[in-house]
Amino acid sequence: MTYHPKSDFMRVMIERGFLADCTDYQGLDEALSKGVVPGYIGFDATAKSLHVGSLIQIMMLRWLQKTGGKPITLMGGGTTKVGDPSFRADERPLLTPEEIDGNIAGIQQVFAKYIAYDEGPMPSSSEAVGPQNAALMLNNAEWLDDLNYLDFLRDIGRHFSVNRMLSFESVKSRLDREQSLSFLEFNYMILQAYDFLELNRRYGCLLQMGGSDQWGNIVNGIDLTRRVLDHEIYGLTSPLLTTSDGKKMGKSADGAVWLNADMRSPYEFWQFWRNTTDADVGRFLKLYTELPVEECERLGALKGAEINEAKIVLANEVTTLCHGAEAAAAAAATAREVFEKGGVGDDLPTLEIGAAELGDGISVVQLIVRAGLAKSGKEAKRLIAEHGAKIDDAPLTDAGLMIDRGALAAPIKLSAGKKRHALVRLAD
Repeated sequence: MTYHPKSDFMRVMIERGFLADCTDYQGLDEALSKGVVPGYIGFDATAKSLHVGSLIQIMMLRWLQKTGGKPITLMGGGTTKVGDPSFRADERPLLTPEEIDGNIAGIQQVFAKYIAYDEGPMPSSSEAVGPQNAALMLNNAEWLDDLNYLDFLRDIGRHFSVNRMLSFESVKSRLDREQSLSFLEFNYMILQAYDFLELNRRYGCLLQMGGSDQWGNIVNGIDLTRRVLDHEIYGLTSPLLTTSDGKKMGKSADGAVWLNADMRSPYEFWQFWRNTTDADVGRFLKLYTELPVEECERLGALKGAEINEAKIVLANEVTTLCHGAEAAAAAAATAREVFEKGGVGDDLPTLEIGAAELGDGISVVQLIVRAGLAKSGKEAKRLIAEHGAKIDDAPLTDAGLMIDRGALAAPIKLSAGKKRHALVRLAD
């Protein structure tokens, strides 16, 4: 199916599974058909990279641009100082301004791989972007850092009802569990609402998007903008995704699946998608690739050994968008060598051990942990005891094995189960 600019954004959202709810479906669809609609999603800077859990929002911004809209990526330089309490059981740790700036610098790297910020071709796409729909990268510290508290309370705070704020599920669920909600966190939804007001006032932004946990915050921003500016604006949310086996999207056995290559190698990223559960393949193809819907459904319906080919298509497509075609091809080649030929590949996660650190030898249990194949020595020993560990493709049965300089004359391959591998080599 071919999508056409300025008319199909809502159709994409529905057909590909992005849409959970919309404040005014018809009104937004009409606005999209009339001209360029600026739409934003906010990203708080709580880590140096976004992970796969944020990828659905990034794809929504990409589709907005591909169908003629103007994406705005809003960095939460101001709101990160407060912390979003939505559906959390505890308060987020407060970060210093220097930590926030460092995290923003890391996060910004990924957006240029999906969205065009200048006139010209979109990344990994044949579509061209004109000056009217080139993306904007903004930081809400621009207007939040210098707010006068008394003026803000008088001009903005008076439009908010505490009774209504307490009724939002993200807050209500926390209070129902008798878990503390600080006054600092309670102010977050007011600040996010103010973001929408300022983006509408400064940049004509008409749409805020986010996960369904942001519904209350989005509605607050719409109400505030209507009260202060009397402007009609819209909100759209995506479903909060879990895998078919109930796991939170963006997590794997060895931690978060980061989007930045320095925090998660392209090979490990590729492997995450290659290991997708059969039942999720079709859905993930629609959400995280740009293959036609019919092709996503055909691939997702494959059975038996054929579904593995669909998983490779998924891994290649998603990795190409995030890390480039060359990285995707290298990851696929490494996977073929590792899994089909029993080799070590060129792109496996690698642990380098210095000669001084090696000394007279280092335990294989310690290497398994440091290579990221187990979270603790206890877990590594259990892996060995349960016959789940291998060294150079041979079963590893001795948890007391010491690896010395002779053993590392050539790189060794450690494996945990059938799908997780790492190289260990002596540093130069």
